[in-house]
Amino acid sequence: MDKVRPANITADRNERVLIIQWNDGKECRYPFAGLRAVCPCAECQGGHNNMGRPADKELLRSAKDPELTMEKIEPVGTYALTILWSDGHWQGIYTWQYLYDACLSE
Repeated sequence: MDKVRPANITADRNERVLIIQWNDGKECRYPFAGLRAVCPCAECQGGHNNMGRPADKELLRSAKDPELTMEKIEPVGTYALTILWSDGHWQGIYTWQYLYDACLSE
């Protein structure tokens, strides 16, 4: 597949997961705490030199923060989304490719 794109995005605040159904039929579930833990922004990655790495799937799967919630989710152009977290963080730009590659359903 040339370009992965979400066909549907749902933020389930009760289960605290982001659910993305991709245009190739794959469905991925991302725990809120895990998404926050693997934030791809320069600050969270430890500087610009560390950016561009794939998400740490083990951290995505295992991160726990029962207080963390997703306040707002917005598209970034046609290639990504950004999330405002309850801890005030909002700088991460989660590209479709970054999220697709981080899928935990594999």
